[in-house]
Amino acid sequence: MTEQKLRPRRMRISPAMRDMVRENQLSPKDFVYPIFVVPGENVCAEIPSMPNCFHLSVENAVKLAREIHALGIPAVEVFGLPAYKDEDGSSAWDMASPVQRAIAAIREAVPELVIVGDVCLCQYTTHGHCGHLTGHYVDNDKTLALLQKVAVSQAKAGADIVAPSDMMDGRVAAIREALDANHFETVSIMSYAVKYASGYYGPFRDAADSAPAFGDRRQYQMDPANAREALKEVDLDIEEGADIIMVKPALAYLDIVRRVRDHIHHPVAVYNVSGEYAMVKAAAANGWIDEKRIVLETLTGMKRAGADIIITYHAIDAAKWLAE
Repeated sequence: MTEQKLRPRRMRISPAMRDMVRENQLSPKDFVYPIFVVPGENVCAEIPSMPNCFHLSVENAVKLAREIHALGIPAVEVFGLPAYKDEDGSSAWDMASPVQRAIAAIREAVPELVIVGDVCLCQYTTHGHCGHLTGHYVDNDKTLALLQKVAVSQAKAGADIVAPSDMMDGRVAAIREALDANHFETVSIMSYAVKYASGYYGPFRDAADSAPAFGDRRQYQMDPANAREALKEVDLDIEEGADIIMVKPALAYLDIVRRVRDHIHHPVAVYNVSGEYAMVKAAAANGWIDEKRIVLETLTGMKRAGADIIITYHAIDAAKWLAE
């Protein structure tokens, strides 16, 4: 029998050896944790479709932000439910709304934490769509002026990064113009450049009360069948001034993450979305999977595909597991 000289198993022989040659190292520093703030005081209500995720009043959001920072997670993304809704979502730029108040409070309490503001309108409008309506059509150009107001309000509150998730054409350029005009040149834009019209968003719509009152969002979010189009969206957003490029969802789109990573030199973020999270939690609750192993394997896969930043509801648990 011919002697085996090539034995890849030599590099797997022990935990120390595997650690030494590991190609990708997952760290809490890779994570952004999304939080949901709501009106009121002393609110800490679990979101039914997202176990261990909560609707939080501002003071409880601050408590959570302190915990997140202590775990070594560098950033939070702030979403919110407003006290009121109207046709154009004006509560989205109201400085007295929960998001702006939470950003300001977290900025004061945990100044080292990076704060990301989600720039969209769906949870603030009566119709649940991401912009100004003309009939049943989301008017792209009229929406841009509204998004500018949202971004500037979040920057005023203390956001380090604003993240437009609406998928309107030209919104990165419009937001960059508004930020610069208001002397927020140092505030970064993390663009949801590649955001697909996905079925994986269901639990988030429960969390953010953002389901559309009619139709769906396919007229502005991307067709899941398209890959080349993703690179076109990326190129446009970089040209308009995006600092970070996001792919959303993550798990079913790792091929897109790899294409984007190979195409650009900007940081690449992925959003490990609510449906991906809920499936893991449901399977774990039924004893069908090892939750810790599945979560760390999944997040490592996102990093291996090319993600520099992983926005994930698993961040707190994963950070604790990585510290074990």
